[in-house]
Amino acid sequence: MPKTEPQRAQQSEILYSESQRVPLSWWLLGALMVGLLSWQAQMQREWYWGIAAGVIVSAAVIWSMISLSSTKIVVTREPSGEVWLYAGAAKLPADVVSRTLVIPPTAKQAAMGRQLDPAAYVLNKSWIPTMAMLVLEDPDDPTPYWLISSKEPQELLEALGRPIY
Repeated sequence: MPKTEPQRAQQSEILYSESQRVPLSWWLLGALMVGLLSWQAQMQREWYWGIAAGVIVSAAVIWSMISLSSTKIVVTREPSGEVWLYAGAAKLPADVVSRTLVIPPTAKQAAMGRQLDPAAYVLNKSWIPTMAMLVLEDPDDPTPYWLISSKEPQELLEALGRPIY
């Protein structure tokens, strides 16, 4: 019996991708905090107290910065033609999105404050000034909309292929 070549799994096409890393200034503030706390720990003590505190605080700062920087926003088109949005650990098919909106920096505080619906899905990164709002029309989902921080919200929404208001 002749051997057949295994079929290749069809790949999803990435329409939009964004990594939401913390700014460099946060890393510099973390380094300043490591230095300050190490110096404080060794005051009136042996030198190794400063080294130990520096190692512990450095590990905490590095872990915090890496975990804050791990969020990714990805829009893909599956081989079946269906478009999906992946925002952090959540995913959403584009066909349940009825309309979309770019939230400029001037409106972010209102959108995240007094106008925020408690049932909304929110993925907010404070260092990213703009957001994208996706209004859902899914009878099986009580979530009225998604509010996602994005560096390029216009490009994100265009990749979804839904009406932008």
